[in-house]
Amino acid sequence: MAAKRGLGRRFRRLWGAYAISAYGTSLGFGAFPLLAIVVLDTGPAQLAALSAAGRAVGALVALPLGPWVEFRRKRPVMVAMDLTRFAALMSIPVAFAFGWLGFAQLLIVSVVVAAADIAFRAASGAYLRALLPPGDLLVAHGRFESTTWSATMLGPPLGGVAVGMFGPVTTVAADAVSYLLSALGIRSIGGTEPRPERAGVQRLHPRELFEGWRHILTHPVLRPLFLNAIAVNGLIMASEPLLALLLLRGLGYAPWQYGLVFAAPCIGGLVASRLAHRLVKRFGQYEVLLAAGTLRACWPLGLAFVQPGVFGIVLVIVVQFGLVTCCGLFNPVLATYRLHHADPDRVARTLAAWSVSTSLSIAALTAGWGLLAAFTGPRTAIAAAGVLLLATPLLLPRSRNVLLSAEGSGRESDGFDGAGVVAPGPDGGPASSGRA
Repeated sequence: MAAKRGLGRRFRRLWGAYAISAYGTSLGFGAFPLLAIVVLDTGPAQLAALSAAGRAVGALVALPLGPWVEFRRKRPVMVAMDLTRFAALMSIPVAFAFGWLGFAQLLIVSVVVAAADIAFRAASGAYLRALLPPGDLLVAHGRFESTTWSATMLGPPLGGVAVGMFGPVTTVAADAVSYLLSALGIRSIGGTEPRPERAGVQRLHPRELFEGWRHILTHPVLRPLFLNAIAVNGLIMASEPLLALLLLRGLGYAPWQYGLVFAAPCIGGLVASRLAHRLVKRFGQYEVLLAAGTLRACWPLGLAFVQPGVFGIVLVIVVQFGLVTCCGLFNPVLATYRLHHADPDRVARTLAAWSVSTSLSIAALTAGWGLLAAFTGPRTAIAAAGVLLLATPLLLPRSRNVLLSAEGSGRESDGFDGAGVVAPGPDGGPASSGRA
């Protein structure tokens, strides 16, 4: 059974490091907007800049990091990115203690953390590709996905309690320390990692910045999956602040009700991610990708019809539960397929390109939907995002034969059988700490 499948000591240590950083990040969920509002008394324009510009500029800063990560040992890069995030985040409580905290520092820290996130995901994915047998990738991604959803379910409520008891920078400090502990955990994994060999010249050529996108956009299945992912993630994330505005200000939800309607549905993501391996074995990879990818687009439109009172709370929980369950199933299957079919010499660049594109699309759509909501109201903007999401399944691969033909050339090395099901492989290795 997938839940009892052992993946080795190195995987357990990496999984533990990921869990620590995931829970730390969830504890600090919403900490920057909270600091901006409570401590710095910023307005809506600055809040939008903090949310969108930090992510967008961080993605642009991370653009050259894909090729840089590609030709270095991945575990030291992961440790370095954890320490970078620790130092950047810890500067906030230090500045707050001395009365120096300003909006510019929050913006700079958000950029540094966003760039380090992308570099970490690129390094951890390549590390996974090298050290885990192909047949274990989906099991590993399922475990990381389930950890993400459990952290999302428990972290924000605990973070709110911590802020209420100990002050507004408490969760930022906890998030910073979690990255330090993650770095120590990754450092303790041990083992040797050969330095990647760079063919030809030793200097970075500008065209290597775009190798990841070139591979994605010329791959018959990665291309539609990529376009689908950036569209879905962008539209969902663009709607989140508008939904918060609608629930808290427009409909008068109490903070605990707002926390409940987002925490409770994470149970669906936790369960679905743990079942992903077994569902793929039973029904096939293409079938699971198509079903989960289609169903996740059907739920968000329901949020446009939320009303005050108990019925509204139940509606949001049901809609969010369906969405999170589908995402919890789709994400690990997508991450596994993407890692299998990234060229061995372009894994880090492929993952970095994917993350940069996702961050830029989220930033652009968040800003655009903020403007739309200013003219039409949050409910109308949420409905518009829901309608557009209904069209995103058209971007998914429409033929099972296309997916199988893309697998054909690497079937033996990838560990896939003829039906696109992950075949069992030998034991061992770590898994990705990236969040898909």
